[in-house]
Amino acid sequence: MAKATETPDVDETTETAERLPLEGIRILELGTLLAGPFTGRMLGDFGAEVIKIEAPDKADPMRQWGKQKDGEGLWWPIQSRNKKSITLNLRTEEGQEIFKDLVKEADVIIENFRPGTMEKWNLSYEILSGINPGIIMTRTSGYGQTGPYHKRAGFGSVGEAMGGIRHITGFPDRAPSRIGISLGDTLAALFATIGTLTALHERNHSGRGQVVDTAIYESVFSVMESTIPDYLLAGYVRERMGNILPGVAPSNIYLTKEGTYIVIGANADGVFKRLCEAMGRPELFEDPKYHTHHARSANMTELDQLIEEWTKTQETKEVLELLAEKGVPSGLIYSAKDIVEDPHYQAREMIITTEHPTLGEFPMPGIVPKLSRTPGKVKHVGAETMGKYNEEIYGNLLKYDEEKLAELKGNDII
Repeated sequence: MAKATETPDVDETTETAERLPLEGIRILELGTLLAGPFTGRMLGDFGAEVIKIEAPDKADPMRQWGKQKDGEGLWWPIQSRNKKSITLNLRTEEGQEIFKDLVKEADVIIENFRPGTMEKWNLSYEILSGINPGIIMTRTSGYGQTGPYHKRAGFGSVGEAMGGIRHITGFPDRAPSRIGISLGDTLAALFATIGTLTALHERNHSGRGQVVDTAIYESVFSVMESTIPDYLLAGYVRERMGNILPGVAPSNIYLTKEGTYIVIGANADGVFKRLCEAMGRPELFEDPKYHTHHARSANMTELDQLIEEWTKTQETKEVLELLAEKGVPSGLIYSAKDIVEDPHYQAREMIITTEHPTLGEFPMPGIVPKLSRTPGKVKHVGAETMGKYNEEIYGNLLKYDEEKLAELKGNDII
């Protein structure tokens, strides 16, 4: 595992190549759990200063999510890496005024509350943009900020259902299934990140901020390929089909001699020809039942059976090496154990470690994507205590004196 390196403070004389690409961008991150905080994490990986705001009386539940080690949740250090944790009670008028002071010094606000929450706190975009015309407000919610459903509560699971992916996930003889991660929230965070970066770039020309409105269900729907024209133009509704893709063959999982499943994707003509050669059955490529994309689709079940009859005679390691040598996309279905032990993950620095104050070296996913000249960095894990950066942000950034800080703390504002 690669060791995450500390990033020194960068001044104006530092070479551009040594700077992280988003340095100089200050982000106020509101909200809890996944979609909003994941957006902040991605921007923070590339150098944005992300100020994570929690209510002083109610920690982000993510602090306790995942398995625990010595009483520490193992999800929080990843999701909140590189962020500066402060506390602020936005339900009070005084807290709202302090937030406005922060907005004057910020570039982006990330929030993933139910629509109307910021307005209820007198922190609408209209009010905040009046204070800072360049502010960008990135808003993520289940259904977006408009439309007949916009006020509904919407978690990622519901967005996955309404976006269409739950309908096609699983096997045809069983109820719809879910993927074992919070896919809806993650997709929404990716689109929110794209929107934030787009708005920041546009601001370079106009000098004005804007609202980035990301809905979870729309983020899921956006990756649903041709399901809509399939239905509207061809009268076809894609259904659950297990491990295959409709009309794409061969592309499935296949048992090996040891009873291990491997994935093989050989649906393109040239790749299928190479698979037939690897199987010692070059004649299959010339067979009219398998020679074209549409023919393979029509005879998918029979073709998959032929391939698995072959893979069942092969040791997993040897067959994967053979397929790789022949240029046939294939792979083992990895568990966390497989990922940690894989040399390619290690070479690409996709599992890094950084120091945790109580757990020692803490492993976590590396940074995606890889930038050749200004790659992202992990400076530190998520703050283990709420409000760890209160003094830095309120004292150094906003210039509040010690007396005021003590008063705010005494009044449960921070």
